[in-house]
Amino acid sequence: MSDRIFAAVWLVLCGIGLFIAWGIHSEYSYEPLGPRPFPIIIISLMAFCSFLLLFKKTDPVYWPTPRVLRRLVLLIVSLVIYAWLFEWLGFPLATILLTISVALLFNATLLSAVISGIFLGISLFFAFDRLLDVTLPIGHWLS
Repeated sequence: MSDRIFAAVWLVLCGIGLFIAWGIHSEYSYEPLGPRPFPIIIISLMAFCSFLLLFKKTDPVYWPTPRVLRRLVLLIVSLVIYAWLFEWLGFPLATILLTISVALLFNATLLSAVISGIFLGISLFFAFDRLLDVTLPIGHWLS
């Protein structure tokens, strides 16, 4: 039953998302199709999957243990903090901190979490900023 409740709620959210995506317009044309098709395609795929989930054969549901639920909540909190501090801290530092927190949630050692966080934060910044020409914030505290 929880699968069907989730699918129904997600189907409603997809409908709202499609309504919002349909209203996306660009003031200047930088692509032949504009910015509208990508969100519409992604949201349509999510709606199709939720429609399939709504009518699939039910399986027994096994809820996660309290330890796993606590980690999931901490992961969601980490992502919210990442989004909230993204512009102020900048992409590299915010990504370093997020990577460290996620690695620690998945039982990595502190040293490997810090090394992977620094590597991902810096390498992804240069990959997006220099190679792909995607402008990412460096952080207000550095300005």
